[in-house]
Amino acid sequence: MPLVLALDTHGSPPAEIRSRDFHRLRHNLAVNAREKLEITCSRAWPPLVEDPLGDWRLRWADGFTGRANSALAVGDPGRPLGEALRAVCDFAHDRAITPMVQVVRDSPNEHAIAAAGWVPATGHGAGHEVVVLTKGHFHVKVPPSGHFHVKVTDEPAPGWWELALRPGEDSPAARQVLTSGKVGYGVATAEGGLAGVVRGALVDGWLHVGRLEVAPAFRRRGLASALMGAVQAWGVEHGADHAVLQVAEGNSGALALYAGLGYAPHHRYRYWVPAPGSCEDSTS
Repeated sequence: MPLVLALDTHGSPPAEIRSRDFHRLRHNLAVNAREKLEITCSRAWPPLVEDPLGDWRLRWADGFTGRANSALAVGDPGRPLGEALRAVCDFAHDRAITPMVQVVRDSPNEHAIAAAGWVPATGHGAGHEVVVLTKGHFHVKVPPSGHFHVKVTDEPAPGWWELALRPGEDSPAARQVLTSGKVGYGVATAEGGLAGVVRGALVDGWLHVGRLEVAPAFRRRGLASALMGAVQAWGVEHGADHAVLQVAEGNSGALALYAGLGYAPHHRYRYWVPAPGSCEDSTS
């Protein structure tokens, strides 16, 4: 049964709540803050199929990105962990994707998943460990644009998809993920052509930033910072007062860029997969 806590007028817990219970509650609130942000990020990057498993979410988007094709392990799956992981396997096998769980690093769920015999998904192409960066209550200052023009539109401009999607990614599923919800499509043009893109999505006062890409011929000219300034301004215009983005731990260049723009680490998450032979397709 969940613990219900009412504070008195001085903000102190009732006397009957023992000290160790209160400290445990405080720990859970800290964990839930990270998990709540994970749910926000998932809503900004929505899969095509999402099935609840207790508090967990089973997600499918025809293989486009790990975020949209894994089980988001937040909270309680509502059943014993072994049964929950079996359900993750069955969901993935039914949809021809690799069984995989996304979970906050060093959380109780991650420790339990590791103890159940799952292993870090070190073969995941985009990197199995991701840093979640945030920036709060930002005051937007768009940097000078130099010899290029930056704007954010309600629809992808011609050429946006070609720059935003990596080789082999373009598919109906990818386009549905990236166009769902309240989305702004940032573009930078230079020398008569498209030079850079970025995507912003709004969820509950958060601006989720992704798909920042600058064409090789236009790098190191300040376009990335200009695009970030533009999409942040768009977010503020539409009610956002916090921003969040997700960067693979090994992407040192991107981490340095975002640190210079005022983003700081909030938490990390990792992808986990079953140990070989432990998650066979029960329907085959």
